[in-house]
Amino acid sequence: MDLKKILRTLAISAAFFTAAVPSSAQDLLARQAPIDRKMKVVDTLALQNIIERENLESPSAALYQDWDNRYAHRETELPDSFRINLRHFCMPTPSRVITSNFGPRWGRRHKGLDIKVYIGDTIRAAFSGKVRVVRYEGGGYGNYVVIRHNNGLETIYGHLSKQLVEENQTVKAGQPIGLGGNTGRSTGSHLHFETRLCGVALNPALFFDFRDQDVTGDYYVFRKSNYERESAEASRERGKVGSGSYDADDVRGTSANSGASLASGGEALYHKVSAGETLATIAQKRGVSIDTLCRLNHLSKNSKVRPGRILRYS
Repeated sequence: MDLKKILRTLAISAAFFTAAVPSSAQDLLARQAPIDRKMKVVDTLALQNIIERENLESPSAALYQDWDNRYAHRETELPDSFRINLRHFCMPTPSRVITSNFGPRWGRRHKGLDIKVYIGDTIRAAFSGKVRVVRYEGGGYGNYVVIRHNNGLETIYGHLSKQLVEENQTVKAGQPIGLGGNTGRSTGSHLHFETRLCGVALNPALFFDFRDQDVTGDYYVFRKSNYERESAEASRERGKVGSGSYDADDVRGTSANSGASLASGGEALYHKVSAGETLATIAQKRGVSIDTLCRLNHLSKNSKVRPGRILRYS
């Protein structure tokens, strides 16, 4: 074999060898790809487990700097916008009767909604989360519970007759956390319900429609620039039950007693107490007996009723 043939043979062999190397590498990569995908799934699941554990330890840690059981709320800087997940919720009470709206009241700002409940009615966690505070405040909330939720909100449940949870306890949406009551600064049995973001009170009507017993959507996007306008609209649309104002004597809604249906199959009727009224004058005005008023509102015949209180009379 002459030199030219030898050189050509070597060149052809080298070309085949060079072409074979990338092919082997590609085969190796192809074999490795399913393994990489499996490892990616494993890594994703591990990351999800870590996030879930962190949420159990400190829900919404990205929004809140600390976890402190000593205070009901401490306001910090609100984000310019924040998307709040409202799915997997539970209404805190089946009552549809709002007795006081969010906003200015009696010369001060009312930072939640007051919902008519009776002493002993079950109050439930609105979302899953972790109980941060279980305390008593004589001049305000009375017996109250604060829960921090994974969606960024904190909810406050005030004037309870009894708390059913402990601080640092993990709860699920719908889990009983207290019983309706009239403790603290209260003029009658009701639930004071607050929704806070970064410690700042936001109008619960932005998230919850008590009349329809539903949330306002799957999500609510909080924006600083739109909040005041949207809050006012929410109060008009989903605020006080009845005529839209509380000037009327009648307030209509379904039974607030643990969602039970009325014996008559109709609506529960309520009366807002005016200055100077007594059980006797209310009973006469509504055409019912004093005994009926006392039975429906867990009162004695000697009870004094304050102006602004809501009494059920049917």
